[in-house]
Amino acid sequence: MKLYNTMTKQKEEFKPIQPGEVKIYLCGPTVYDFLHIGNFRGSIVFNMMRNWFEKIGYKVTFVSNYTDVDDKIIKRAQENGISTEELTNTYIAEFQKDFQTLGLRPHDHNPRVTEYMDEIIEMIQSLIEKGHAYEVDGEVFYSVDSFTEYGKLSHKNLEELVVGIRVEIGSSKRNPLDFTLWKPAKPGEPKWVAPWGEGRPGWHIECSAMSHKLLGDSFDIHGGGIDLIFPHHENEIAQSEGSTGKKMVNYWVHNNFINIGAEKMSKSLGNMTTARKFLEKYHPEIFKYMILMAHYRSHSDFSIQQISHAIHGLARIYSALSLADKILSQPVTSDLDQNFETVINTAQNKVESSMNDDFNTPEVFAAIFEVIRQFNGSYRLGQKVTPQVRWRAEALKKWVREKGALMSLYQEPAQNFLRTLDDLLLDSMNVKRSDVDQLVETRTQARKEKNFQRSDEIRQQLTQMGIAVHDTAEGTVWEVQK
Repeated sequence: MKLYNTMTKQKEEFKPIQPGEVKIYLCGPTVYDFLHIGNFRGSIVFNMMRNWFEKIGYKVTFVSNYTDVDDKIIKRAQENGISTEELTNTYIAEFQKDFQTLGLRPHDHNPRVTEYMDEIIEMIQSLIEKGHAYEVDGEVFYSVDSFTEYGKLSHKNLEELVVGIRVEIGSSKRNPLDFTLWKPAKPGEPKWVAPWGEGRPGWHIECSAMSHKLLGDSFDIHGGGIDLIFPHHENEIAQSEGSTGKKMVNYWVHNNFINIGAEKMSKSLGNMTTARKFLEKYHPEIFKYMILMAHYRSHSDFSIQQISHAIHGLARIYSALSLADKILSQPVTSDLDQNFETVINTAQNKVESSMNDDFNTPEVFAAIFEVIRQFNGSYRLGQKVTPQVRWRAEALKKWVREKGALMSLYQEPAQNFLRTLDDLLLDSMNVKRSDVDQLVETRTQARKEKNFQRSDEIRQQLTQMGIAVHDTAEGTVWEVQK
C-alpha cells in the first residue's frame, strides 16, 4: 500500500504506527452555511480511503470535526439575530442531511470545538510553559521562531513570507508570522474563561487539541484540502509537536480543488454551487462518481460536459446491472463460465493494485468498465439464458456492487436509477417522456398492422431524437442513447 505524503512530496509505503490499526483525522467544515460541492470532496474521498483500509484488514478510527466557533460564524449569527449555537446546530444538521443523502458512512467521532475547550486551554498552557507561546494583554501567540522546523510541510520560504506580510499597526507579535492561539473576548461574542482572560481559541489550535485528545500524540493520516496545507496544517504541526515533543502525523494527505470548466470554483468568480443545490438537481450517485472519476490529487471538473460524461458512464454500468437482473429473473440454474471468471479475476487484481497505488480510482473505473464490456459482449437481451449466462450475471452483479460499495456507488436499484438518468437526459434534450412514449406506442401499433415503412420512419425519428428502441419478446422498450 503506497500513499502520497505531502510532507515528502512522494509516494511512500504505508506503515501504521500500531500494527493492524489506522487512525485518520480529516479537517471538517466550518458550519455557518450550506456547504459548497468542494467541501464534500474530502468527505467522499476519505470515506473511500477508510473503506479500503478496512477491506484490506485494518481497524480504522476516523475523526472529522466541526468548527462551531469562528469569526464567520459570529458574524453570520449577528446578522441573523440568533446565537452562534443556534446557527451552528442548524448547519451541522444540514451538513449531516447532505452527508446521509450521499450515502457516506458516519465517522467514528465528530468533535465540536466548543466541546473541547478544556483540552484547547490545556494545550495552549503547555505551549506557553515550553516557550513556544507568549501572552500579551490577554492574547496568546505562537512563537514561530521557537519551532525550528516551521515550514517543513508547506516547503515555503519563511523569509519571503515575512516580506509579504503586512503587519498591523500596534501589533504585539514578536514575528509577523506568529499566529493567534487565544483571542480576548469582544462584546457580544461567545467566550470562555482561561488563565489569560476570557476569550476564545484561534482556528489552528482547535484541530491540534481535538486530534490529540481522540487519536493521541501521534497518528497515521491527517487529511484535508490542499488549501489547508498552509497555514492551517503547518500551524497544527508546530502546535502539536511543540506541545508533545513527538511527530504529530506520519502521512499528510490532501485532495485537490474542484473546477467548473477551466476555472477554479471560488466565491470571487461567482461559480460556487452548494452540494444541496447540486443534489436536488442531479443525483448523489452522479456527485460521487464525478468526484472519484478523477484522482484525488487532481482537479475534479464539474463542467456541464463532465456531468454528461458521468451520466453516460453510470448508465453503462447500471444498464449492465439491469440486464443482469433480467437474466436472473429467469428460472435457470447457473453453471461456471471459466472465461468470465478469468475476466473478473483479472479485473480484481487491477482494482487491488490501483487502490494500493495511492487510491488510483480512474484505473479502478477502467477495470470495472472492462468487465462491463466483456459482459455486454457475451449476451444480448432476448437471447436464451443458459446456465453459463446466468453465472455471468450473478458474478457481474456481485462483483460490481462489491467494488461500488468501496466508493459508496452502484447500490441503487438498477432499473429505477436508469429511469432517473433518462429523465435527466431528456430534460437536457428538452424532450418530454410522454412524447417518447406516444411515438413508441404509435410504432408498436404500426408493427401490429404490418406497416413496416411507418414503423421504420418512427424508429428513425426516435433515433434522431437520441432515443434507442429495443424490440424484445416481452415488448418494445426504449432508453436515451448513452
